[in-house]
Amino acid sequence: MKNGLDFLNLLNCDVSLKILTNLEDPSDLVRFSAVSRSWRQFVIENGLLKHLCRRMFPQLSRVDHVNELCGTAKGHAEAGSSNFMEWEALKREHRVYAFFARGCLSFALRECIYEAIIASSTDNDPEEGIHNTLEPRDRVARRASYWSSKGQSNPAVPETLTYRLCADLCVITEINVRPFQAYFQIGKPIYSANSVRFRMGHVKSCMDNIVKESCQDCGNEKFAWTYTSQEFPMAQFCNNPKRSTADSGFFLRKQENCLQNFRLPEPVLCIGGILQIELLGRVQRQEMDSLYYICVSHVKVVGRPLSPAFGIQTFEHSEKFVLEALSYKQPTSPAQSSSAPTLQMRVRDLEQILNLLRGNVVNVVEYGYEWEIEDEESDEEDEDEEDRE
Repeated sequence: MKNGLDFLNLLNCDVSLKILTNLEDPSDLVRFSAVSRSWRQFVIENGLLKHLCRRMFPQLSRVDHVNELCGTAKGHAEAGSSNFMEWEALKREHRVYAFFARGCLSFALRECIYEAIIASSTDNDPEEGIHNTLEPRDRVARRASYWSSKGQSNPAVPETLTYRLCADLCVITEINVRPFQAYFQIGKPIYSANSVRFRMGHVKSCMDNIVKESCQDCGNEKFAWTYTSQEFPMAQFCNNPKRSTADSGFFLRKQENCLQNFRLPEPVLCIGGILQIELLGRVQRQEMDSLYYICVSHVKVVGRPLSPAFGIQTFEHSEKFVLEALSYKQPTSPAQSSSAPTLQMRVRDLEQILNLLRGNVVNVVEYGYEWEIEDEESDEEDEDEEDRE
């Protein structure tokens, strides 16, 4: 403001809004509003931070209103003119969206899965349950660790894996899926899907009912989805480019046994803390029953949890929700060892160690193949005795 002149006063409102709405970084708007009292009033009156946050995350269009529940909140005015109450509501929106934008860009990136909820089908539950996908290793104490669908004669039948995230509001940047390689079967086949798709949203009914019920269409009945991604192909490479399968006309392809990264085109705000992975198309047929299966060894979701700074309240039978500011403090990064998946890994490892110390024989049965740890150990002892002789 050279020579005390305010350029906003020299421009009409529409031109000023056109200039400021072209800003893409929320911190620029915050700095702009800190220049003078009149500039701050202009930003607040026109809800510029709110509109910028909605451009960054279209899911925020479902926000009905915002609340401040933290200690610094002044609360709603119970008395006074309508103009005063409207101004207080605008200032409250400005504060909430300013810190929300900061959290979406600066809160720590971390693993976001809190627990596995439900799979559309499971072949052998709980041995091949969805909880195994929280384990990064595909073998735990000589046991294979993975989730397996039920077999299908139709390779087009999809499957879903549904998880609860560590916060009701999470900014998700990438999802990683590792298909399972059946190392105990002849040829070590990989039971991958053709492609994956991701949904995010919130629960319609009680979580206890969802955990207890298992149904093929649970995604449509139990959850309200606020985001659906594009379809991502699973990693494949051509095994024989000169030869094609007789039934499909496509080249023979071999699935990759690795943690496959699916980075979203733009960060996505998950409202309600529910993430679902759709596994589309079956590739591998099991030799012993000629049915198609999908098996997943590990799932990892990376993003920025906005808890405990923010929470939500959803309206029943409505797509709207209330955005609540619970704290204006930067959350500390939790220790990785305190995460639920890591604790589950340690519990499983301890159970296996206790079984071995007690001398319990652990049988491993996978797809009709069986071996005993006790037999393997006795064979090693026999070999040692022969070497000594």
